[in-house]
Amino acid sequence: MLNKFFADMHIHIGRNMNNHPVKITASKQLTLKNILIEASRRKGIDMVGVIDCQSPLVQQEIAQLIRSQQAEELQEGGIRFENVTLLMGAEIEVYDEHCKGPIHVLCYFPTLATINSFTEWLSGRMKNVHLSSQRYYGTATDLQLKVKELSGLFIPAHVFTPFKSLYGKGVRNSLTEVLNPNLIDGIELGLSSDTEMADQIVELHKYTFLSNSDSHSLQKLAREYQQIMMKEPTFQEFSKALKRVNGRQIVANYGMNPKLGKYYTTVCQVCMKQAPYKSKQCSHCQSKKIINGVFDRITELKDTDESNQRPPYYYQVPLDYLPGLGKKTFEKLLDHFATEMTVIHHIPYQQLATVIPEKLAKMIVDMRKGELDIEAGGGGKYGRVSMKKLTTVND
Repeated sequence: MLNKFFADMHIHIGRNMNNHPVKITASKQLTLKNILIEASRRKGIDMVGVIDCQSPLVQQEIAQLIRSQQAEELQEGGIRFENVTLLMGAEIEVYDEHCKGPIHVLCYFPTLATINSFTEWLSGRMKNVHLSSQRYYGTATDLQLKVKELSGLFIPAHVFTPFKSLYGKGVRNSLTEVLNPNLIDGIELGLSSDTEMADQIVELHKYTFLSNSDSHSLQKLAREYQQIMMKEPTFQEFSKALKRVNGRQIVANYGMNPKLGKYYTTVCQVCMKQAPYKSKQCSHCQSKKIINGVFDRITELKDTDESNQRPPYYYQVPLDYLPGLGKKTFEKLLDHFATEMTVIHHIPYQQLATVIPEKLAKMIVDMRKGELDIEAGGGGKYGRVSMKKLTTVND
Protein backbone atom coordinates (compact mmCIF):
# COMPACT_ATOMS: atom_id res chain seq x y z
CA MET A 1 0.00 0.00 0.00
CA LEU A 2 1.33 3.43 -0.98
CA ASN A 3 1.09 6.51 1.23
CA LYS A 4 2.03 10.17 1.03
CA PHE A 5 5.10 11.46 2.86
CA PHE A 6 6.67 14.92 3.19
CA ALA A 7 10.39 15.18 2.33
CA ASP A 8 13.02 17.94 2.39
CA MET A 9 16.15 16.60 0.76
CA HIS A 10 18.72 19.41 1.12
CA ILE A 11 19.67 20.25 4.71
CA HIS A 12 23.09 21.31 5.93
CA ILE A 13 24.90 20.59 9.20
CA GLY A 14 26.39 23.60 10.96
CA ARG A 15 28.41 21.76 13.63
CA ASN A 16 29.50 18.17 14.14
CA MET A 17 29.44 16.24 17.41
CA ASN A 18 32.76 17.82 18.47
CA ASN A 19 31.31 21.30 17.87
CA HIS A 20 33.54 21.84 14.86
CA PRO A 21 32.11 23.55 11.76
CA VAL A 22 30.82 21.48 8.85
CA LYS A 23 28.91 24.06 6.82
CA ILE A 24 30.71 27.22 7.86
CA THR A 25 27.85 29.58 6.96
CA ALA A 26 25.23 27.46 8.77
CA SER A 27 23.86 27.93 12.29
CA LYS A 28 25.72 26.37 15.22
CA GLN A 29 22.37 24.91 16.34
CA LEU A 30 22.11 22.98 13.07
CA THR A 31 23.50 19.70 14.39
CA LEU A 32 22.56 16.29 13.06
CA LYS A 33 20.49 15.35 16.10
CA ASN A 34 18.77 18.75 16.24
CA ILE A 35 17.80 18.34 12.57
CA LEU A 36 16.27 14.92 13.24
CA ILE A 37 14.40 16.11 16.33
CA GLU A 38 13.11 19.25 14.59
CA ALA A 39 11.90 17.27 11.57
CA SER A 40 10.29 14.51 13.63
CA ARG A 41 8.69 16.45 16.49
CA ARG A 42 8.04 19.98 15.25
CA LYS A 43 8.07 20.20 11.45
CA GLY A 44 6.23 16.97 10.71
CA ILE A 45 8.61 16.00 7.89
CA ASP A 46 8.84 12.26 7.20
CA MET A 47 12.16 12.16 5.33
CA VAL A 48 15.19 14.46 5.28
CA GLY A 49 18.26 14.50 3.08
CA VAL A 50 21.25 15.70 5.09
CA ILE A 51 23.87 16.57 2.51
CA ASP A 52 26.99 16.85 4.67
CA CYS A 53 27.18 13.16 5.59
CA GLN A 54 30.44 12.65 3.67
CA SER A 55 32.11 14.17 6.75
CA PRO A 56 33.69 11.34 8.80
CA LEU A 57 32.56 12.76 12.15
CA VAL A 58 28.98 13.00 10.91
CA GLN A 59 29.19 9.33 9.96
CA GLN A 60 30.54 8.56 13.43
CA GLU A 61 27.59 10.36 15.01
CA ILE A 62 25.11 8.37 12.91
CA ALA A 63 26.87 5.16 13.99
CA GLN A 64 26.63 6.27 17.64
CA LEU A 65 22.89 6.90 17.30
CA ILE A 66 22.50 3.37 15.92
CA ARG A 67 24.65 1.80 18.65
CA SER A 68 22.65 3.59 21.36
CA GLN A 69 19.43 2.37 19.72
CA GLN A 70 18.18 5.90 19.13
CA ALA A 71 18.21 5.13 15.40
CA GLU A 72 18.26 2.09 13.12
CA GLU A 73 19.58 1.42 9.63
CA LEU A 74 16.75 0.36 7.35
CA GLN A 75 16.98 -2.68 5.10
CA GLU A 76 15.88 -0.62 2.07
CA GLY A 77 18.31 2.19 2.85
CA GLY A 78 18.23 5.19 5.14
CA ILE A 79 18.39 5.73 8.90
CA ARG A 80 15.16 5.82 10.92
CA PHE A 81 15.07 8.21 13.92
CA GLU A 82 11.71 8.47 15.72
CA ASN A 83 9.24 9.55 13.00
CA VAL A 84 11.75 10.65 10.37
CA THR A 85 14.05 8.84 7.91
CA LEU A 86 17.49 10.28 7.22
CA LEU A 87 18.95 9.84 3.75
CA MET A 88 22.70 10.40 3.81
CA GLY A 89 24.06 12.70 1.14
CA ALA A 90 26.85 15.04 0.13
CA GLU A 91 26.87 18.39 -1.66
CA ILE A 92 29.91 18.53 -3.93
CA GLU A 93 31.37 21.43 -5.91
CA VAL A 94 32.46 20.52 -9.44
CA TYR A 95 34.60 22.77 -11.63
CA ASP A 96 36.28 20.72 -14.34
CA GLU A 97 37.59 21.74 -17.77
CA HIS A 98 34.10 21.49 -19.27
CA CYS A 99 32.45 23.84 -16.75
CA LYS A 100 32.01 27.52 -17.46
CA GLY A 101 31.84 28.05 -13.69
CA PRO A 102 31.49 25.99 -10.47
CA ILE A 103 28.47 23.70 -10.05
CA HIS A 104 26.96 22.19 -6.90
CA VAL A 105 25.55 18.67 -7.08
CA LEU A 106 23.83 16.41 -4.53
CA CYS A 107 24.82 12.76 -4.10
CA TYR A 108 22.78 10.39 -1.89
CA PHE A 109 23.73 6.91 -0.67
CA PRO A 110 21.69 4.05 0.80
CA THR A 111 23.90 2.89 3.68
CA LEU A 112 26.62 4.00 6.06
CA ALA A 113 28.96 1.59 4.32
CA THR A 114 28.40 3.12 0.87
CA ILE A 115 28.78 6.73 2.00
CA ASN A 116 31.88 5.72 3.94
CA SER A 117 33.31 4.28 0.69
CA PHE A 118 32.40 7.51 -1.07
CA THR A 119 34.29 9.51 1.58
CA GLU A 120 37.37 7.31 1.14
CA TRP A 121 37.23 7.91 -2.62
CA LEU A 122 36.71 11.66 -2.14
CA SER A 123 39.60 11.99 0.29
CA GLY A 124 42.08 11.68 -2.58
CA ARG A 125 40.13 14.18 -4.70
CA MET A 126 39.18 16.83 -2.14
CA LYS A 127 41.28 18.95 0.21
CA ASN A 128 38.95 18.68 3.22
CA VAL A 129 36.23 16.01 3.35
CA HIS A 130 35.17 17.25 6.80
CA LEU A 131 33.61 20.45 5.41
CA SER A 132 30.48 20.94 3.32
CA SER A 133 30.26 21.82 -0.38
CA GLN A 134 33.98 21.47 -1.01
CA ARG A 135 35.69 21.49 -4.40
CA TYR A 136 36.12 18.07 -5.97
CA TYR A 137 39.16 17.65 -8.22
CA GLY A 138 38.04 15.46 -11.10
CA THR A 139 35.49 15.44 -13.87
CA ALA A 140 31.76 15.67 -13.32
CA THR A 141 31.17 12.49 -15.30
CA ASP A 142 33.70 10.54 -13.21
CA LEU A 143 31.83 11.70 -10.11
CA GLN A 144 28.54 10.54 -11.62
CA LEU A 145 30.03 7.12 -12.41
CA LYS A 146 31.35 6.72 -8.86
CA VAL A 147 27.98 7.61 -7.35
CA LYS A 148 26.32 4.98 -9.55
CA GLU A 149 28.99 2.40 -8.70
CA LEU A 150 27.99 2.87 -5.06
CA SER A 151 24.25 2.56 -5.85
CA GLY A 152 23.76 6.26 -5.20
CA LEU A 153 21.59 9.03 -6.63
CA PHE A 154 22.92 12.10 -8.46
CA ILE A 155 20.96 15.38 -8.54
CA PRO A 156 22.24 18.80 -9.70
CA ALA A 157 21.51 21.37 -6.96
CA HIS A 158 19.58 24.69 -7.17
CA VAL A 159 20.18 24.64 -10.91
CA PHE A 160 19.32 28.27 -11.79
CA THR A 161 20.86 30.36 -9.02
CA PRO A 162 23.50 32.84 -10.31
CA PHE A 163 26.31 31.24 -8.33
CA LYS A 164 27.56 27.65 -8.25
CA SER A 165 24.77 26.08 -10.26
CA LEU A 166 24.33 24.18 -13.50
CA TYR A 167 22.53 26.80 -15.59
CA GLY A 168 23.42 29.85 -13.53
CA LYS A 169 27.16 29.42 -13.84
CA GLY A 170 28.21 26.02 -15.16
CA VAL A 171 27.02 25.75 -18.76
CA ARG A 172 26.31 28.02 -21.68
CA ASN A 173 23.20 26.29 -22.97
CA SER A 174 22.92 22.59 -22.13
CA LEU A 175 23.63 20.28 -19.21
CA THR A 176 25.21 17.85 -21.71
CA GLU A 177 28.20 20.22 -21.87
CA VAL A 178 29.21 18.98 -18.41
CA LEU A 179 27.14 15.96 -17.32
CA ASN A 180 26.04 12.59 -18.64
CA PRO A 181 22.25 13.13 -18.91
CA ASN A 182 21.58 9.41 -18.40
CA LEU A 183 23.23 9.46 -14.96
CA ILE A 184 21.03 12.23 -13.52
CA ASP A 185 18.23 11.10 -11.17
CA GLY A 186 16.42 14.41 -10.69
CA ILE A 187 16.73 18.19 -10.80
CA GLU A 188 16.60 20.48 -7.77
CA LEU A 189 14.92 23.76 -8.76
CA GLY A 190 16.06 26.18 -6.04
CA LEU A 191 14.25 29.04 -4.32
CA SER A 192 13.94 31.43 -7.26
CA SER A 193 12.28 29.04 -9.73
CA ASP A 194 9.30 26.71 -9.99
CA THR A 195 8.04 23.90 -12.22
CA GLU A 196 6.46 26.15 -14.84
CA MET A 197 9.63 28.19 -15.21
CA ALA A 198 11.94 25.17 -15.47
CA ASP A 199 9.75 23.35 -17.97
CA GLN A 200 10.50 26.03 -20.54
CA ILE A 201 13.73 24.05 -21.14
CA VAL A 202 13.11 20.89 -23.17
CA GLU A 203 16.06 18.87 -21.88
CA LEU A 204 14.62 19.02 -18.35
CA HIS A 205 11.28 17.48 -19.29
CA LYS A 206 12.40 13.91 -18.61
CA TYR A 207 13.57 14.56 -15.05
CA THR A 208 11.66 14.65 -11.77
CA PHE A 209 11.82 18.08 -10.12
CA LEU A 210 12.63 18.52 -6.43
CA SER A 211 11.91 21.52 -4.24
CA ASN A 212 14.16 21.58 -1.15
CA SER A 213 15.00 24.10 1.54
CA ASP A 214 18.82 24.23 1.30
CA SER A 215 18.46 24.97 4.99
CA HIS A 216 21.26 26.74 6.85
CA SER A 217 19.26 26.97 10.11
CA LEU A 218 16.65 24.90 11.94
CA GLN A 219 14.01 27.55 11.25
CA LYS A 220 14.48 27.22 7.48
CA LEU A 221 14.08 23.45 7.46
CA ALA A 222 11.14 22.60 5.14
CA ARG A 223 10.71 26.10 3.72
CA GLU A 224 10.51 24.08 0.48
CA TYR A 225 9.70 20.37 0.27
CA GLN A 226 7.69 17.78 -1.63
CA GLN A 227 5.03 15.20 -0.96
CA ILE A 228 6.01 11.76 -2.25
CA MET A 229 3.87 8.69 -2.86
CA MET A 230 5.83 5.71 -1.51
CA LYS A 231 5.35 2.50 0.40
CA GLU A 232 7.46 3.94 3.19
CA PRO A 233 10.20 6.58 3.50
CA THR A 234 13.36 4.67 2.55
CA PHE A 235 16.21 5.20 0.09
CA GLN A 236 14.92 2.57 -2.33
CA GLU A 237 11.38 3.96 -2.31
CA PHE A 238 12.72 7.49 -2.89
CA SER A 239 14.75 6.20 -5.81
CA LYS A 240 11.66 4.55 -7.30
CA ALA A 241 9.67 7.77 -6.83
CA LEU A 242 12.27 9.76 -8.80
CA LYS A 243 11.91 7.22 -11.63
CA ARG A 244 8.09 7.01 -11.22
CA VAL A 245 8.06 3.23 -10.74
CA ASN A 246 4.79 1.38 -9.95
CA GLY A 247 2.91 4.42 -8.65
CA ARG A 248 5.80 5.84 -6.65
CA GLN A 249 6.14 9.49 -7.56
CA ILE A 250 6.28 13.04 -6.32
CA VAL A 251 2.63 14.08 -6.10
CA ALA A 252 3.16 17.74 -5.14
CA ASN A 253 5.95 20.27 -4.82
CA TYR A 254 5.70 22.94 -2.15
CA GLY A 255 7.92 25.96 -2.58
CA MET A 256 8.07 29.65 -2.01
CA ASN A 257 6.77 31.86 -4.78
CA PRO A 258 9.91 32.33 -6.93
CA LYS A 259 9.61 36.07 -6.38
CA LEU A 260 10.50 35.46 -2.72
CA GLY A 261 13.88 34.04 -3.77
CA LYS A 262 16.87 36.30 -3.39
CA TYR A 263 17.93 35.98 -7.05
CA TYR A 264 14.62 36.20 -8.93
CA THR A 265 15.18 39.56 -10.63
CA THR A 266 18.32 41.17 -12.08
CA VAL A 267 19.46 43.73 -9.52
CA CYS A 268 22.38 46.02 -8.72
CA GLN A 269 23.87 44.62 -5.54
CA VAL A 270 24.94 48.10 -4.33
CA CYS A 271 21.78 50.23 -4.67
CA MET A 272 19.37 47.25 -5.04
CA LYS A 273 17.66 48.82 -8.07
CA GLN A 274 16.49 46.53 -10.86
CA ALA A 275 18.78 46.45 -13.88
CA PRO A 276 18.60 45.04 -17.42
CA TYR A 277 19.77 41.44 -17.75
CA LYS A 278 23.51 41.12 -18.47
CA SER A 279 24.03 44.87 -18.12
CA LYS A 280 27.59 45.86 -17.24
CA GLN A 281 26.85 48.92 -15.12
CA CYS A 282 23.99 50.20 -12.98
CA SER A 283 22.29 53.28 -14.47
CA HIS A 284 21.38 54.51 -10.97
CA CYS A 285 24.65 54.33 -9.00
CA GLN A 286 27.17 53.38 -11.73
CA SER A 287 28.16 50.22 -9.84
CA LYS A 288 29.32 47.25 -11.91
CA LYS A 289 28.01 44.71 -9.37
CA ILE A 290 25.00 43.47 -11.33
CA ILE A 291 23.56 40.11 -10.21
CA ASN A 292 21.64 38.48 -13.05
CA GLY A 293 18.22 37.13 -12.10
CA VAL A 294 16.87 33.60 -12.44
CA PHE A 295 13.78 34.75 -14.34
CA ASP A 296 15.92 36.43 -16.99
CA ARG A 297 18.33 33.49 -17.27
CA ILE A 298 15.49 31.02 -17.83
CA THR A 299 13.97 33.37 -20.42
CA GLU A 300 17.34 33.30 -22.20
CA LEU A 301 17.47 29.49 -22.15
CA LYS A 302 13.82 28.95 -23.06
CA ASP A 303 13.31 26.67 -26.05
CA THR A 304 9.70 25.46 -25.75
CA ASP A 305 6.15 26.52 -24.94
CA GLU A 306 4.96 22.91 -24.73
CA SER A 307 3.26 21.97 -21.49
CA ASN A 308 4.72 19.02 -19.61
CA GLN A 309 2.55 16.98 -17.28
CA ARG A 310 3.84 17.54 -13.77
CA PRO A 311 2.56 17.27 -10.21
CA PRO A 312 1.14 20.57 -8.93
CA TYR A 313 3.56 23.14 -7.55
CA TYR A 314 1.99 24.91 -4.56
CA TYR A 315 3.35 28.27 -3.47
CA GLN A 316 4.20 27.95 0.19
CA VAL A 317 5.51 30.40 2.75
CA PRO A 318 7.07 29.12 5.99
CA LEU A 319 5.16 30.39 8.99
CA ASP A 320 8.07 32.50 10.23
CA TYR A 321 8.09 34.40 6.90
CA LEU A 322 4.62 35.80 7.54
CA PRO A 323 4.66 39.44 8.77
CA GLY A 324 3.63 39.65 12.41
CA LEU A 325 4.05 35.94 13.13
CA GLY A 326 6.85 35.96 15.66
CA LYS A 327 8.48 33.24 17.75
CA LYS A 328 5.87 33.28 20.54
CA THR A 329 3.00 32.98 18.08
CA PHE A 330 4.82 30.19 16.24
CA GLU A 331 5.30 28.24 19.48
CA LYS A 332 1.64 28.79 20.38
CA LEU A 333 0.59 27.24 17.06
CA LEU A 334 2.80 24.20 17.64
CA ASP A 335 1.50 23.83 21.20
CA HIS A 336 -2.05 23.61 19.84
CA PHE A 337 -1.54 21.76 16.54
CA ALA A 338 1.70 19.74 17.04
CA THR A 339 3.64 20.37 13.81
CA GLU A 340 4.18 23.11 11.23
CA MET A 341 2.98 20.82 8.42
CA THR A 342 -0.33 20.37 10.23
CA VAL A 343 -0.77 24.14 10.59
CA ILE A 344 0.20 24.91 7.00
CA HIS A 345 -1.90 22.21 5.36
CA HIS A 346 -4.79 21.11 7.52
CA ILE A 347 -6.10 23.42 10.26
CA PRO A 348 -9.19 25.40 9.10
CA TYR A 349 -9.45 29.15 9.53
CA GLN A 350 -11.95 28.94 12.39
CA GLN A 351 -9.58 26.85 14.51
CA LEU A 352 -6.56 29.01 13.67
CA ALA A 353 -8.47 32.14 14.67
CA THR A 354 -9.06 30.74 18.16
CA VAL A 355 -5.28 30.64 18.73
CA ILE A 356 -3.81 33.55 16.76
CA PRO A 357 -5.08 36.97 15.58
CA GLU A 358 -7.63 36.89 12.76
CA LYS A 359 -5.26 38.73 10.39
CA LEU A 360 -2.59 36.03 10.74
CA ALA A 361 -5.16 33.25 10.37
CA LYS A 362 -6.30 34.89 7.11
CA MET A 363 -2.72 35.07 5.88
CA ILE A 364 -2.19 31.34 6.46
CA VAL A 365 -5.35 30.53 4.51
CA ASP A 366 -4.43 32.99 1.73
CA MET A 367 -1.01 31.32 1.60
CA ARG A 368 -2.64 27.93 0.94
CA LYS A 369 -4.49 29.44 -2.00
CA GLY A 370 -1.40 31.18 -3.40
CA GLU A 371 -3.07 34.56 -2.90
CA LEU A 372 -0.50 36.48 -0.87
CA ASP A 373 0.97 39.62 -2.43
CA ILE A 374 4.72 39.27 -3.02
CA GLU A 375 7.41 41.91 -3.48
CA ALA A 376 10.12 40.32 -5.64
CA GLY A 377 13.67 39.73 -4.40
CA GLY A 378 16.99 39.95 -6.21
CA GLY A 379 20.68 40.70 -5.84
CA GLY A 380 20.98 38.51 -2.74
CA LYS A 381 17.99 40.02 -0.93
CA TYR A 382 14.94 37.86 -0.35
CA GLY A 383 11.53 39.00 -1.55
CA ARG A 384 8.88 39.56 1.07
CA VAL A 385 5.20 39.07 1.74
CA SER A 386 3.28 42.31 1.40
CA MET A 387 0.48 43.19 3.83
CA LYS A 388 -1.31 45.41 1.30
CA LYS A 389 -4.08 42.93 0.65
CA LEU A 390 -5.76 40.19 2.70
CA THR A 391 -8.61 38.29 1.08
CA THR A 392 -11.92 37.59 2.73
CA VAL A 393 -11.96 34.13 4.25
CA ASN A 394 -14.85 31.73 3.68
CA ASP A 395 -13.06 28.61 4.85
